[in-house]
Amino acid sequence: MEVRFPSDERPPAWKIAFLQYVIAAVFLCLLMGYWRLQIGQHEQYMDLAERNRIRNLPVIAPRGRILDRDGRVLADSFPAFSVLLLRESAAEFTPEHVAGIARGLQLDVQDLRATLQRTASLPRFQPVLLKQAATLEDISFVESHRVEYPELDLIQVQQRLYPRHQVAAALLGYVGEVPEEMIAKLGSSYRPGDVVGKFGVEAEYNHVLAGVDGMRRVVVNSRGQEVGELSDKYPQNGNDLRLTVDLDLQMAAEASLGDHAGAVVALDPRTGEVLAMVSHPSFDPNDFAKRIDPKEWNDLMNDPMKPLMNKSIQAQLAPGSVFKIVMAAAALETGTVSPEFIVHCAGAVTIYGHLYHDWVFEKHRSHGAVDMHKAIRESCDVFFYTVGKMLGIDKIVTFAKGLGLGARTGIDLPSEAAGLIPSPEWAQRVFKRKWYAGETISVAIGQGAVSVTPLQVAHTIGGIAMGGVFHRPHVVFQDQLKALGQDPSESSPSDFPLSENTLATVKSGMWAVVNEGGGTGGAARSPGIEISGKTGTAQVVSQTLEQSAKSSSEYKSTAWFVGYAPPDKPEIVVAALVMRGEHSAVAVPIVREVIKAYFDKKLGPKPPGNQMETQARVLSQLSPAGPAEPSKPASGQ
Repeated sequence: MEVRFPSDERPPAWKIAFLQYVIAAVFLCLLMGYWRLQIGQHEQYMDLAERNRIRNLPVIAPRGRILDRDGRVLADSFPAFSVLLLRESAAEFTPEHVAGIARGLQLDVQDLRATLQRTASLPRFQPVLLKQAATLEDISFVESHRVEYPELDLIQVQQRLYPRHQVAAALLGYVGEVPEEMIAKLGSSYRPGDVVGKFGVEAEYNHVLAGVDGMRRVVVNSRGQEVGELSDKYPQNGNDLRLTVDLDLQMAAEASLGDHAGAVVALDPRTGEVLAMVSHPSFDPNDFAKRIDPKEWNDLMNDPMKPLMNKSIQAQLAPGSVFKIVMAAAALETGTVSPEFIVHCAGAVTIYGHLYHDWVFEKHRSHGAVDMHKAIRESCDVFFYTVGKMLGIDKIVTFAKGLGLGARTGIDLPSEAAGLIPSPEWAQRVFKRKWYAGETISVAIGQGAVSVTPLQVAHTIGGIAMGGVFHRPHVVFQDQLKALGQDPSESSPSDFPLSENTLATVKSGMWAVVNEGGGTGGAARSPGIEISGKTGTAQVVSQTLEQSAKSSSEYKSTAWFVGYAPPDKPEIVVAALVMRGEHSAVAVPIVREVIKAYFDKKLGPKPPGNQMETQARVLSQLSPAGPAEPSKPASGQ
């Protein structure tokens, strides 16, 4: 019997080997994945797991206070609450969900949706600020709807407070939410909702005033509710900043400028310290401490008198007859004329075939025989027309720039304007044309394309009064910055030497402006105080257009007065600008009152009630609606 065994049908060896390799590869992939989860990305997944249980909430550090030179508070902070959106634990935002949050927090639905879209690209663990200044109703809504809206939370913040509202607002500036472009910068430490200085001292010294935020770590349950606390990182408060500004002097300047649109700057010419800085119309920086209402923002932006501009350092206007001090110094220093040089003023003069009128021409008067002293005292245009022709534009430009005009003073405030001293090079660069000789005549009396800021005027006249020594203006004490480890960017005083004869003649003329008969600044006289100064009235349009539009305040001339005291050793110099003031007589009493306030405080204490009355009067006069139309002043130049 034949016995048959089944044939051996074993698979080929290569198939077995292939299967082994596949199994090995699968196990290798599993092993690598396990290694990646347990070792390679251990910290990441531990962090994600930790966030399900632990929530990190920022603790906002208070900004440092801003104080006046005597330690009185100009800007402070107080505790408040902000509403955050914690997106890491949030579900998908349905339209109904977003509408419910907006309704509960009294937010505009479209604005809320725009915020969510704008921040969608940020990391989910990054909280989003929904409402900066939460009301009691907002706090109640968040606390009572924890289950319905677990993504909402409250954090304690420090809201900026300006206790004197509009006083010194342009100088102090304001704070606001950090812009998104700053958050997006590589290495930026800012988070959405952080507050930074955006204008004035708040912006310039943000790095000094801003503190270092802390962190609060809390344990939460599956619904996002706090069930415990872990260790906290305490915030570091910002540094206080003491300004050179004197609040008493600031209040006096605010009150003296009143409802007029313009600016007042008071400097100590011996050091460059800013004693007062006023810009009207003003604004209330408290409105910016929280998100400002869009309508209010539009009103501020569209106001023709520009309340958000610091006119003390940004208003660039023709100086008018104040520029004649520069002309006098240039003419005397170059030997172009002597103090005894005489010009006969008949009320007008013909130069280069064109008739130029003196300011007294409209009054059917003339100055007669005029020397340098009388020309400064009575502000004779014809005299300086003649001197301007003799000097030529090149010498005028050299002295104007040497005495501090046409360039930034270097004050420690942002966005200072440079002004302009026109020259043949400027005409060629800007207009691609030559310089016309007639333009020099307009420049000689501070008209034409000449433009300066009130700070420049105070800086220049103060430097001349100090014998040609110019100290850089500053609003923060330099030794304080050094103590805080900051670089104060100190610079030694700049010198533009003037001879004793030049100084004697120019300073004698400015003394006569206030203290001699016929002087255009006689209204600056104050019992017991000797004040020197110079008036100025600058046209903003041609004389023909100004006369044809007398009913419109838009074309009224700019009024200037700059004064200092005492005449021999100046301690204070004050420049006042009144926009649409029509005549310099409007600006003269402003300077007088500020200088009087300085010496009243220096020579003896005031009764306690006076300061409160002054502050109350200032606060009642300041109005965001804009300046009232100034009344027509008496004659004078």
